Amino acid sequence: MTRWPGSGSAPATSPPWVTHIHLDHAGGAGDIAAMFPAAQIVVHQRGARHLADPSRLMASARLVYGDALDRLFGVLAPVPAGRIVALDDVGTVDLGGGRRLDSHYSPGHAKHHVGLVDSDTGDLYVGDAAGVYLPETGDVRPATPPPDFDHQTALASLRKFAGLQPARLLFSHYGPVTEVSETLDRSAEEITIWVEETRQAYAAGLDLDHAVAMVRERTRDRYVAFSPEVDPAIAEKFERVSGAVGNVDGIMHWLGKAAS
Repeated sequence: MTRWPGSGSAPATSPPWVTHIHLDHAGGAGDIAAMFPAAQIVVHQRGARHLADPSRLMASARLVYGDALDRLFGVLAPVPAGRIVALDDVGTVDLGGGRRLDSHYSPGHAKHHVGLVDSDTGDLYVGDAAGVYLPETGDVRPATPPPDFDHQTALASLRKFAGLQPARLLFSHYGPVTEVSETLDRSAEEITIWVEETRQAYAAGLDLDHAVAMVRERTRDRYVAFSPEVDPAIAEKFERVSGAVGNVDGIMHWLGKAAS
């Protein structure tokens, strides 16, 4: 277990903590470190080296986003290695006043993913491990991008979250959810359905475009966001934060690794 230095007193600057190092979650870590020179950046140990040297992470993102990378995220500035706190699978940061954040390793979406429990509120910051939540409609959709998605590992992380018995789930995309058990069950169900449909396409030798079409057809009626009476802008938002192409690509990548 890793703790914030000190015992009981609040650090001079509360530590930024990333649930994982994907650019929409940690892309500003280097900039924040520069703006707050007393701060340290807390991350799971499997993501620490990529914050110190983001060159491989940026190269991988470039393959996914192409020229849109610059518009979407810009450049991930490195975090000085000496200011990175790398946690094991279970860790704690002392926020002072008896309050802490407890880290729980939760891969499946990414190998460097953690969930964070606030000891004061009981809230669980789920990152992307439970997928994407759309507050306008209450929909939950998977987040299964390449290269790290693993079906059974993702389900195990959801079971771990359930075992923590959090008061609420705090989705990075987007917002708080009080129906904890129901939402985690729905998340697991959605992941499994997407895997089942993609597996059929993969077994038939279909390419990514055809696999995406199959998954869209199978799942469209599962989401209120795609109902005709809902503002199309809501559906566009849902697709933007949990794109079918990226999700299916991640599942196909996992199936390919499993078959090799």
